[in-house]
Amino acid sequence: MTAITAETIERLSVHRPEVVVVGDAIMDVWLSGHCARVSREAPAPVVDVGHRASSPGGAANTAVNLAAMGARVRFVSVLGDDGAGHELRDALTRQGVDTRHVVLAPGRRTVRKHRVVADDQVLVRFDEGDTDPAPAQSVVAALRAATEDADALLVCDYDNGLLGDEVRAAIGSIDVPLLAVDAHDPSRWRDTRPGLVAPNATEAAQQLGPAPQDDRAAFFERHRAELLEATGAKAVVVTLDREGALLLTPDEPPYRTWAEPAPESRASGAGDTFCAALCLGIAAGLPLRGGMELAQAAAGVVVREHGTSVCTWTQLAATLDRDAALGTDDLADIVARHHEAGRSVVFTNGCFDVLHRGHISYLNEAKRHGDVLVVALNSDDSVRRLKGPDRPVNGAQDRAAVLSALSCVDHVTVFDEDTPIDLLRRLKPELYVKGGDYTESMLAEAPVVRSYGGEVRSLGYVPDRSTSSVIEKIRSAVGEVR
Repeated sequence: MTAITAETIERLSVHRPEVVVVGDAIMDVWLSGHCARVSREAPAPVVDVGHRASSPGGAANTAVNLAAMGARVRFVSVLGDDGAGHELRDALTRQGVDTRHVVLAPGRRTVRKHRVVADDQVLVRFDEGDTDPAPAQSVVAALRAATEDADALLVCDYDNGLLGDEVRAAIGSIDVPLLAVDAHDPSRWRDTRPGLVAPNATEAAQQLGPAPQDDRAAFFERHRAELLEATGAKAVVVTLDREGALLLTPDEPPYRTWAEPAPESRASGAGDTFCAALCLGIAAGLPLRGGMELAQAAAGVVVREHGTSVCTWTQLAATLDRDAALGTDDLADIVARHHEAGRSVVFTNGCFDVLHRGHISYLNEAKRHGDVLVVALNSDDSVRRLKGPDRPVNGAQDRAAVLSALSCVDHVTVFDEDTPIDLLRRLKPELYVKGGDYTESMLAEAPVVRSYGGEVRSLGYVPDRSTSSVIEKIRSAVGEVR
């Protein structure tokens, strides 16, 4: 199953994987205040700074996020033996990261990125610190010591001088269950044959050529083979900022997650959080798609915060345990606000009893046709009338909880009638979709949708994937055991 629920998070807490993070550590500094005037010396805003905050950034932020979400984390990096380096190492230790393998280099200046913020608007960023090649032998020795019995090794390569040829060669020779790479240039890691690389859209496009801005996901899907070849990875996850993320593997259909839009000023460090949660999920035994959903949920937590933020275990569980099914009145108010904002609403319905690959593919395709996806679930009584007295296998609230944990699904509601005609009349979605095994002539809802100017569309059909066939397989297996 792809959906991640709070129950899954609770199970993950039992197995806290050992994850080694190696990469470029940065100290993020935020100088915040108010701006009400312009300097007389130059046409520059004057910010009266009232607050200074610092936090681990870059690979250090990834390590902190992993620790906050329950992993046991060892960090390998090189810091300057200066005030900023000691401050950063102490901050990591306080937040539960094992820093015994951090190398302090005399004479090296720790990298710091300062952001000046006025009234929630970043005005300027200035950087300082050394990005000269790091002492490779010290890094390799620390890395080999840190990776003993590790469940995963996560490489964070921001091209700041730490991960040169000698260190990359050493990483390629380390035997670890999962090697994951988050790099500005993932092709540099091709020879290590990573299990997973996680470039952003710009980094992925550099391997292929410019990506169109209107449908970047489709572009990467078309060039899946080239991207896998260029990176040497078994799987590529392309992060698409506010458009979510895309999973590409050699044999399975592409899988998409969806993000809740947030201002760019809130996105600092969200990619680090995404990679941390993705690595945590896979190292703890989740399938790739499950790790994707976990990562998207974690990134959604930090983009609601200011500065370089961390997603904690508690926040992640609370996000996934949100109220699954909306009442009709609440949903109608929400959909009305979507319409007022100019967003297109896609509506579909069904029993969704035992969620399977066909459901996931269908719902992801439905999301691609608009901005907001609403799923209306048949109530338990409605399912019994349609499917028989032994259905549903899962109650409405359980089915709603699983569906709402999918990032492609924005809102879930439950209806008791045999058809969602009354809901359609009230919500008036722009698009009503059903699976490819339905035609418009088979749908009693179609005339209602057409009457208010909406569109009815049939989507793709995944053969040999149905709840009935899954249940029959389970029954056959139980019979054989008996």
